[in-house]
Formats: sequence, C-alpha cells, structure tokens
Amino acid sequence: MVQALAPAPSYRAPRWLRGSHAQTIIPALWARRPRPTLVRTLWTTPDQDRIALDSLYPLDDTRPMLVLFHGLEGSSRSNYAAHLLQMAARQGWQAVVPHFRGCGGIDNLLPRAYHAGDSAEIDWIVRRLVTLAPTRPILLSGVSLGANAMLKWLGEQGAAVPSSVRAAAAISAPMDLGAAGACLDQGINRHFYAREFLRTLKPKVLLALQRHPQLAAWLQAGRIQQMRTLKAFDDYVTAPMHGFAGVEDYWRRASSKPLLPQITIPTLLLNARNDPFIPANSLPAADEVSPAVKRLFPQQGGHAGFLSGSLFHDHNNWLPHCLLAHFGPLLGSLSLERG
Repeated sequence: MVQALAPAPSYRAPRWLRGSHAQTIIPALWARRPRPTLVRTLWTTPDQDRIALDSLYPLDDTRPMLVLFHGLEGSSRSNYAAHLLQMAARQGWQAVVPHFRGCGGIDNLLPRAYHAGDSAEIDWIVRRLVTLAPTRPILLSGVSLGANAMLKWLGEQGAAVPSSVRAAAAISAPMDLGAAGACLDQGINRHFYAREFLRTLKPKVLLALQRHPQLAAWLQAGRIQQMRTLKAFDDYVTAPMHGFAGVEDYWRRASSKPLLPQITIPTLLLNARNDPFIPANSLPAADEVSPAVKRLFPQQGGHAGFLSGSLFHDHNNWLPHCLLAHFGPLLGSLSLERG
C-alpha cells in the first residue's frame, strides 16, 4: 500500500519573515516564548551516567504524556520546546523533555556524549516512563536530531513499541544524515549554523578530555579547537566515541530513513521544504514510508521554525495546532487549543 502525500498544512510564514534562514534563526534566537514552570528529575542511566528530565508535573503523574526529544544542543528552554510544553499544559496533559547526555546543564560523567542515531537511549527512556504509569497514553515527539533518533527507534521496534505509546510526531528530522551533513557543510550553513553548534560542542569534548585522560589516545585538544565543520567534528569525535568507523559510517547507520517502512504507530513527519539543513530532495517519498506514516511538507517554515503571528507577541500557535490535529483524535475527545 502506497500512501499519497498529505496536503501541506496551511502554514505560511508572516510577511515580515522571509527566507529559510530568517524562518530558522528568528524563532530559535529572538522570538518570544513562554516560560512554564518545570519539575526537574535526575535519572541514572544504565551505564551509570546521568541525565535530566524536565516535566510539567512529577513523572509518575497519570494524565496523558507528551514526550519531546530535543535537537542538537537543545533543551527544555528551546523555543519549540517551550511552545509544545505550553500546548500540553493547556490541554491538561503531562509533558516531559528528557535531555540527552551533557544537555540541560548536566555534565557527562562518562567519556561519551549523544548522537543522532542513539535509539538505545530513546528505548530505555521511553520504557522507564512507561513503567512509572503503565496505563497512561504516551505521545512521542522529536525535533531535528532527537526526531531522527526517535524515528530510528520506532522503525527498529516495529510492532514491539509499548502499547501505551499511541502516536509520534517528528519535526524537521534529518532522516538522511548524509544529505543533511553535506548541506550543513556549505555556504552560510557552514559559517553560521555549524559555528553555533560547535561553540558549545567543542567545550564539552575538551572538558571530557580533561576528565578522562584515556581519550588523549585519539583526541587532541588543539585539533578540536581548530575544527570549523560539523562533518569534521563527527568524523573525529562523534563517530569514534560511539563505535562508528567514521563520519560516513555514522551518517549511514544512524539515519532513520531506511527504517521508516517499519513504523507501526501513527506517525507524523513534518518538514519544511525550505529547511536550510535538510535538502527537499532527501525527504522520503510515499513508497519509502509505512502506511502508518503521514508526510506533511509545507513550502515554508525553516528548520524547526514555523513561527506565526508577530515577533513581539506570543502567537507561535501553528506548530502546536499542527501536532494537536495529529495527536488529538488519537486520544479521543480532545479539542484543539484556541488562541
């Protein structure tokens, strides 16, 4: 069965917000965002590291739960996270943002980090959340790197996804990491976005090098400091640190796109066709996803942007409305938020 491409949602960028870079940068750095009060919980990982989870209520609360896996160097304070947390609060849902290792202000204890294909991390987080309240419905969402890792897990699990996990939504997922990586290594992407990511990634690796001298066997501080591209960082740091032969091996094995036909729960793929990180021609075609997967690829929106309304007012409602349109019917009698 081949699923037809769903009509693009009625997203159109405001007239003052023109171009893919503006639609990416302004929502991420300057747009106003809500500041919900969050409960922080620290978990010890199976290998004795630690991560932070920020939630609206204590984690064992039994109301429907929205789980959000953040993007590269993101957190519960990222613009998209703040608006989705607010959406969940207005619906009376629980919501939680599990931070990947080294994010959310919690340092790594081990000589490792996180990466775009870490579906094992997704697995233990989701299954532990399930055990805390086995009967509550769980909705999964992810943005960018977190969305790819979530999709990879969904594809690997297939029909073995826990029954309480009802649906998923992936926002701006780089499902073909090779295509996205090549795109990030060019032009303004290389000089702005890669530089911004490396601004926080490099100090984390240098700190790990100080704490774990054995890393000096293959990592040199001077070489890390001189890096200018994410491809170089992934080849020298991310890939060997997590058991990959190199950047090409990492990008190939960590990509979720080959696993999309195996997804069994209702899953939304939301990608803007003008995403500066993700080439439109790398987005999956109808015959590259399972019948459970719905593809929504509007012409505009940037990378994890989709800003609506005014820059100076909290009117960023389009993305929450889009996810509610997907999730709401799957939970029963839930109405769309108004605002």
